[in-house]
Amino acid sequence: MLDILYRDEWLVAIHKPSGLLVHRSPIAAREERFAVQLLRDQIGRRVFPAHRLDRGTSGVLLFALDAGMAAALGAQFEARTVQKRYLAVVRGHPAEAGVIDHPLVRKLDAIERRHGRGAGSRDALPEDEDIDPGDEPQKADGATAAQPALTHFRRLATTELPHAVDRYPTSRYALVELTPETGRRHQLRRHLKHLSHPIIGDATYGKGRHNRLFQTLFGCQRMLLACTALSVAHPATGTPLHFTAPLADDFRAVLRHLGWDDVVPD
Repeated sequence: MLDILYRDEWLVAIHKPSGLLVHRSPIAAREERFAVQLLRDQIGRRVFPAHRLDRGTSGVLLFALDAGMAAALGAQFEARTVQKRYLAVVRGHPAEAGVIDHPLVRKLDAIERRHGRGAGSRDALPEDEDIDPGDEPQKADGATAAQPALTHFRRLATTELPHAVDRYPTSRYALVELTPETGRRHQLRRHLKHLSHPIIGDATYGKGRHNRLFQTLFGCQRMLLACTALSVAHPATGTPLHFTAPLADDFRAVLRHLGWDDVVPD
């Protein structure tokens, strides 16, 4: 059963676990469990994701219960009026605070080009229809123009472990708060890689040696990125809504091992 954070006659917000895909994807054709289908079966009606979270990311995921509400939510994401807050564990010690203003280009992989779909697009199934405000226009050669991408960050805690991973005798890590203004594909993961502070557990943009250290020391089998808060205007009433999700147990366990359990309240 999915953990439902909020529900009314128009919207449902859930706490998506790490490892769960939001919707069907040609990239993961063998997967059989998706948040869209699980939530549809759980509440007995069709649902429309208002945004996306990567498979490895846990946290707040908002759905509309009809296409009109989904479109209205999509317009808010497009207008950058939605407030999002993430927490991540990263390699190294970034600055105390800053802004990552780094445009991102998206190219389609071989599977997506073969299917004639944009990256992250959905199969043509009714339950998989989605508002995807982060999609950029596709060029004929499968590439996209660089699109503006802006992420604010704040360092919350740091630590240094007595383990040599790279060329140094110790390894440094930090807990950061991230507030993206735009919603490009893999924006936070790519921005932190650009900053040379990749997210721990990120198999695509991270560092395998650091990921394996966390697996060995803490049994961490996930990407340490979570959406902990999301604020929108209710598309039907205009009322401000603020959804929060606690960190998942596996994420919280890593913070406890690193001595950061008190940094983020339950």
